[in-house]
Amino acid sequence: MSRTQATRMDPWYNVYADRALGMLQSEVRSLFAVASRPEVVSLAGGMPNIAGLPLDFLANMMAKLVREHGTAALQYGGGQGEESLREMIAEVMRPDGIHGHPDDITITTGSQQALDLITEIFINPGDVILAEALSYVGALGTFRTYQASVVHVPLDANGLIPEALESTIVKLEAEGRPIKFLYTIPNFHNPAGVSLSAERRPQIVEICQRHHVLIVEDNPYGLLGFDGDPLPALQSLNPDGVVYLGSFSKTFAPGFRIGWALAPSAVSARITLANENAILCPNKFGQLAIAEYLRTYDWYGQISSYRTMYRSRGEAMQNALSKYLPMCQWNTPTGGFYTWVKLPGGLDAHAMLPRAVTHLVAYVSGTAFYADGQGGDHMRLSFCYPTEEQIIEGVRRLGEVVSAEAELAELFGTDHEQRDISANDAPRD
Repeated sequence: MSRTQATRMDPWYNVYADRALGMLQSEVRSLFAVASRPEVVSLAGGMPNIAGLPLDFLANMMAKLVREHGTAALQYGGGQGEESLREMIAEVMRPDGIHGHPDDITITTGSQQALDLITEIFINPGDVILAEALSYVGALGTFRTYQASVVHVPLDANGLIPEALESTIVKLEAEGRPIKFLYTIPNFHNPAGVSLSAERRPQIVEICQRHHVLIVEDNPYGLLGFDGDPLPALQSLNPDGVVYLGSFSKTFAPGFRIGWALAPSAVSARITLANENAILCPNKFGQLAIAEYLRTYDWYGQISSYRTMYRSRGEAMQNALSKYLPMCQWNTPTGGFYTWVKLPGGLDAHAMLPRAVTHLVAYVSGTAFYADGQGGDHMRLSFCYPTEEQIIEGVRRLGEVVSAEAELAELFGTDHEQRDISANDAPRD
């Protein structure tokens, strides 16, 4: 449609900025209405299971916060966030090997807003962002809004491939296309479920340092490894070349919408300024509540209980996949929330989704996780929120759907173009 034409549905169409017209609802969000129906087993969303939170403790803690500090807690705050929380966040990042200063931390409305602010301060339309092939759907949506050019770099069972990163950077440099930053999820990747190996971490950092490419390290799942603390963060290997994003949404409670960015001092100052321009200040009551929780409760013990729970649910999914989807291939995650599943040849996850919903099971098509339309032969399955029984039943239903689709493909063939994306295939054992 021409920009000069309005429509009956939206008479303001020709007034919007170009970036607004590029906004699209993610495939994950589009599924929410369907997936929230009680009869549907949702293997789609990445919602944490917060049933194990100490609700009585939190209720008393927040009541005390209101009684004793209500006038301050319910007032405006600073754009950088409360110092008491920034000091506690510095401690939360210790298991990642990070020794960040509270003055270099900015509190944001979840790490999603931190990602938005970073993209805002670095990206002009057409600028290049490197991202793993495949990548987090929320990041891709933000990059699209700011009209960035996303260039994918392959990953495998050990995470981002250093040789592929180097060759991609060299190619873009030869084309005269400067790279603004590399966006990566090194721990329990969303959606691939893999982690960047210890061997590759210094290699990735060195390549980016040598080519003067900033790294944006997104780490919402790092503390949720099934068998212990994460490997050293990329930020710990080069604090001056990495912006580190963290969040309490996966390790505590997403309803607070509290995240943070740790950045080199000059970058941190610009993030704080952008934060002030966007929201004036982050949620002060939520910040003080989380700071008090971290100060007075065994928060690390709570995370340890989450690890045990998610390990059991991940094992339930692995067992169910082996039983009901033996025709597929998948990775075996060692933490986080997700399993990345490759469908048999000829099947398209996006086209199959309506049949799956009819059979009362939901997943996310792999197409959501690429900027260039790849991923139709994959799907992301989440094991974080459903119970083990629901996971098993959901995979059983999904197995019936995949089997039926495979039979149709065998009988009638498929008109789906088969893509050669072996370099980007799901890491698998």
